[in-house]
Amino acid sequence: MLSATASLYKNAFNGLSKNTWYLSVVMLVNRSGTMVIPFMTMYCTQQLHFSLPQAGIVMSLFGAGAIAGAYIGGIITDKFGFYSQQFASLLLGGVMFIVTGFLHTYLSLCIGTFILSFFNESFRPANATAIAYYSEPGNRTRSYSLNRLAINLGWAVGGALGGLLASIDYHLLFWVDGSTNIIAALLLFKLLPYANSKDSVIKDRPLQKQPAYTDKFYVAFIIITFFFAACFFQMFTIQPVFFKTEWHYDEIFIGILMALNGLIIVFTEMILVYSIEGKRPNTFFIRIGFFISAISFASLNILPASRITACISIILITIGEMLSMPFMSSFYIQRSALHNRGQYAALYAIAWSLAQIAAPLSGSRIAASYSFTTLWWVLSIVCVFASLGILLLEQKIKAAGKPAAITSSKTTL
Repeated sequence: MLSATASLYKNAFNGLSKNTWYLSVVMLVNRSGTMVIPFMTMYCTQQLHFSLPQAGIVMSLFGAGAIAGAYIGGIITDKFGFYSQQFASLLLGGVMFIVTGFLHTYLSLCIGTFILSFFNESFRPANATAIAYYSEPGNRTRSYSLNRLAINLGWAVGGALGGLLASIDYHLLFWVDGSTNIIAALLLFKLLPYANSKDSVIKDRPLQKQPAYTDKFYVAFIIITFFFAACFFQMFTIQPVFFKTEWHYDEIFIGILMALNGLIIVFTEMILVYSIEGKRPNTFFIRIGFFISAISFASLNILPASRITACISIILITIGEMLSMPFMSSFYIQRSALHNRGQYAALYAIAWSLAQIAAPLSGSRIAASYSFTTLWWVLSIVCVFASLGILLLEQKIKAAGKPAAITSSKTTL
């Protein structure tokens, strides 16, 4: 049994390129410092004494900066390549994390958060394009999963350490987050040779040649993604406040919950993706993941208030995340070509960035005007509708005679 498990782990990680691994190392270092965003709402309300709606606006400005950053980052990636864009984003984002730690007034923090997010999130389109560049069609979903493994291993470290640092001094979060960004930029420069993505057009057989915004199926996918992401982001923005103010848990336990999310992904996602990739359409796994996320939010109302319930909710949404997000990445990569991959990646990043605006604004308003109970029911219902939306999209794509757009990258491209 033990040898079979070891063999499964080995097979799940086999066949990935050396540069894919290097890129994941860079991501691991970068995300090991991820602690400002998960604790930003608590920082605003507990340290700076802003109201919950004000904290929601600060987090929404992070989303607004992310939209601008993703859009510009996508243009730069398509025009100049992904390498320089990743390096600049990591370096400038690191500097801005440190600067933002010195901003204590509401207006200055709003402005600083927007600028920080602009630089930090312009990294996403370039990084998504880099993963596709360094991977092969047969292992592309696993390449994205390896990158997510690095992100979530870093998230586990950052979440746990962030909870400890927040209990000492919130300002330490900004220094650590900024420093790891800068170190990651230097590692990228050291480990990965300069690559001009435009030199490898022959590598892919594009499914779509039109601009991303004219791909009607992809636009529908982006709209559904936005609604799911707006729910998912509540885990990092409003849910920590709920655990602190309603269930009265301390920052250390909240940090452990965030770490639990990352650790589950680290130990199980690669095996999960390896085991199920290619057996069903990508959209099948996406909609199942959305539905499980709906159950996660509902559990906060259905189950009694306890630490066990908090853990169950995190475990459920983590399962939903593992089933949906790697295959969401494969879905949009498969619909793109090398010359417009930055556009597709940018639209995907913008959907998540818009959700970063909507999540804290809507979540804080619903919780303040009604109750957290109402919020969890609303999120659960939205996730169910998002799941049904993916099912309808899958049927529409099949009816249009383009099954390659929904199947796993193991069998396409």
